[in-house]
Amino acid sequence: MSPQSHLFPRLNKCSSLSFSFLRRGAPGHLSSFVACLIWSCSSRSTSFLCPRSRGQILILPSSSRIYHIVLKKTPQNCNSGRGRFVLEHGAPFSAFLMDSFGRHHNYLRISLTEKCNLRCQYCMPEEGVQLTPKSELLTAQEIITLARLFVKEGVEKIRLTGGEPLIRPDVVDIVGQLYKLEGLKTIAVTTNGINLARLLPRLKEAGLNAINISLDTLVPAKFEFIVRRKGFHKVMEGIHKATELGYHPVKVNCVVMRGFNEDEVLDFVDFTKDLPLDVRFIEYMPFDGNKWNFKKMVSYKEMLDTIKQRWPELERLPCESSSTAKSYKVPHFQGQISFITSMSEHFCGSCNRLRITADGNLKVCLFGNSEVSLRDHLRSGASEEELIQIIGAAVGRKKKQHAGMFNISRMKNRPMVLIASLPKQKGKASMKNKFTGQLFLPGSHPEKQWHIATGILQTQLRGYCVFQKDPSSTFDTKCLDASVGQVPVDCQSKEVCSGSEFHTKVPRASDNLTHTDEEGRATMVDVGGKPDSRRTAVAGAVVLLGEKAFRMVRQNQVKKGDVLAVAQIAGIQGAKLTSQLIPLCHNIPLYHVEVSLSLDEARHAVVIRSSCHTWGRTGVEMEALTAASLAALTVYDMCKAVTHDIVIQELKLLSKTGGQRGDFSRV
Repeated sequence: MSPQSHLFPRLNKCSSLSFSFLRRGAPGHLSSFVACLIWSCSSRSTSFLCPRSRGQILILPSSSRIYHIVLKKTPQNCNSGRGRFVLEHGAPFSAFLMDSFGRHHNYLRISLTEKCNLRCQYCMPEEGVQLTPKSELLTAQEIITLARLFVKEGVEKIRLTGGEPLIRPDVVDIVGQLYKLEGLKTIAVTTNGINLARLLPRLKEAGLNAINISLDTLVPAKFEFIVRRKGFHKVMEGIHKATELGYHPVKVNCVVMRGFNEDEVLDFVDFTKDLPLDVRFIEYMPFDGNKWNFKKMVSYKEMLDTIKQRWPELERLPCESSSTAKSYKVPHFQGQISFITSMSEHFCGSCNRLRITADGNLKVCLFGNSEVSLRDHLRSGASEEELIQIIGAAVGRKKKQHAGMFNISRMKNRPMVLIASLPKQKGKASMKNKFTGQLFLPGSHPEKQWHIATGILQTQLRGYCVFQKDPSSTFDTKCLDASVGQVPVDCQSKEVCSGSEFHTKVPRASDNLTHTDEEGRATMVDVGGKPDSRRTAVAGAVVLLGEKAFRMVRQNQVKKGDVLAVAQIAGIQGAKLTSQLIPLCHNIPLYHVEVSLSLDEARHAVVIRSSCHTWGRTGVEMEALTAASLAALTVYDMCKAVTHDIVIQELKLLSKTGGQRGDFSRV
């Protein structure tokens, strides 16, 4: 008889039996020995008494035939209720919710709806989102079925999100059904607070025991600007109602954006003086449609420095290993503050979160774009065993950490409001978020200006192309790998830059601006000494019209007339008048101007292309760009009676030939 036979008398018929023990400490007063038992026996759970340790050995099956054996010392306060249930029926954690980096995912966020009664600028695109048909969203019963499965596998906390979860009519009933799940310790909700005061008494009675309320400003007028709706007083009423009903702390989520509300950080800290709040300052994060820009982000350290100048006695509070927040407290204040540092200091190493979107997709990372549809498998009749396998495979593929903030801003992902449902992108090309604009990098010399734009290395690693402008040197173009410690590679000689912004055909820029003299005054360039040559230039622009205006343009129903024909004439006329519109441009005899406009149905857009030709001593880039600009502006003017939600974008030079600096072509 094997040494294990006296402990496992029912396993004698197993064909193979192997143990791999790992000692680990469970939270609180439990200590566990966890083992994986690989076998081909019955799939029923079995428990054995272990007299020597005065505890139990639990054998819990899984559909992959990996079994958990847990030796638990029985805690004194677990003789009844949920404590007894955990001891009798559950392992500390399921292998299916543990990823390849050993992270235990015991926290599930479920989106109840993609709809929202606000239009927060950092969350939802200004033009709104295309809603998923109701039939494709999870029903209440499907939500409970999936929640029950996750709780059975070890999830202890479920947070209901959206959209705005409190606009779902059956939200109270869903909370009540979740409360009945044995093993679930926390039921939370994240809300914008508009409906909270009205629903909270019923939600509390149903079992809701944690609340997060989104509030980005304490100024009513600014509130309406940020969320594009009224309702500040309702949110404040909801916060006070939550404290009255005994929710301590009430978490208040504040997304801090430069130029919007960074001046209110101290006011939010003061908000915690007399109320049991946890104000959580969240770094501005990139999602589709929110036009993320690095310059809008206020880092945690910058906020912390500002707060410490006012309250130097600010204390750091201890936190759990899986916490996403860095918590602080001003002594003698009732509440506290926290920082969510997703961008500047990620917390991927301790991430314990999974997400189910409103349309039933499982997301293992908030910033990842990989998803698996649990709804489709559930509706196709998949068994519990099959669902667990699917979940386990998705969790197993979770990466060690998400991309950096610059890479995230370029990745295709859902808008924040559609962490509820995939946006409809059929027939639509991916839009690249370009990070351009002048700024000073931390630690760089203030006299050296840096311009950063995205680039892609030939090695398929994402990087950044940096142009350094020093008064004593020429432009030096280098590509930096996003990884730490990589050596810069010279773009000009190595030809490593690719993508729409960087090409090996781009000649080295001049050291100086040509339209200013030595004293910095505007001047017109003397081209008299240059030889004549053939010059061409092609430029383009895109006008996003929206569905209604696009349809009217296509059907030639705009009251002002034929939009495309009028815009074409305007573009040609604009090219001929460039020297009158752009002060320092030469008056060039144009041999040919062509402006074409085409319709892009996938984007509901007008695509403009202009080309100019001459034989002379200076180029015609400005003529081509002016033609594209005037054509785009004319499209706007012709359609503005239909809608003002028209966007002109992608105005750029596509190619040029001739001149001392050579040819240019944007691939």
